Amino acid sequence: MCVNDIVCHGAEPLFFLDYIATGKLNPETVATVVSGVAEGCVRAGCALVGGETAEMPGFYKREEYDIAGFAVGVVERSRLIDNSSARAGDAVIGLASSGAHSNGYSLIRKLFGEDAVTLNTPIYFLDNSTLAKALLEPTRIYVKPVLSLLGEFPIHGIAHITGGGFHENLPRMLPEGLGIKIDLKSWTIPKLFQYIALTEGCPVNSLFGTFNMGIGMALTVPKRYADAVIRRAKELGEKAYAIGEVVPGEGVALCE
Repeated sequence: MCVNDIVCHGAEPLFFLDYIATGKLNPETVATVVSGVAEGCVRAGCALVGGETAEMPGFYKREEYDIAGFAVGVVERSRLIDNSSARAGDAVIGLASSGAHSNGYSLIRKLFGEDAVTLNTPIYFLDNSTLAKALLEPTRIYVKPVLSLLGEFPIHGIAHITGGGFHENLPRMLPEGLGIKIDLKSWTIPKLFQYIALTEGCPVNSLFGTFNMGIGMALTVPKRYADAVIRRAKELGEKAYAIGEVVPGEGVALCE
């Protein structure tokens, strides 16, 4: 998540540090967690330069652990991506997510709990997969493909779709006086989010303020480059869609 945030500014991640806190250090658990962090660093092209562990038995239960981290990146000031470049008429390109991307899990736990039987029972709606498998799918790391796109096209803005969904994240890449119109028919919302809406008994559209809904990263580009950006993103291994356009106004409008 940290490196995806960094690349939104056009920056290249340099290094990552992590912190693991637990009630009782279990070497096998720590090794598994750190190996996952290291794999993420490989995918982001940055170094894992160190970290810290802490035993806090009065705060965490024996089998509980918490992990935090941060990344540092660099970008030339002249190539910095901020919220000043987007223009009305720009196309909004969406890059597909791999799942919930660690966002909205408080709501997910409220809906489904943490019972092992519930989480590991195959669900027909999810093509006989389980909730556990769907919810533990690692966050997609967009650093390398997005940096490649930045080197080839005039990208005006980049938004990482995290907690707060579309409504809180997309406006961050726009100057004052502009909004975004999203075409909800331009991609298929993954079954995980459809199932969450079904379980909660609410319209799918109401979840756009919490989840990424299948779009993990969004880019604004001049409309004439939209098709070329999509083709190149696909060559780089990403599923990409033209999901909307920048319009005069404010906020995000979801249009069917």
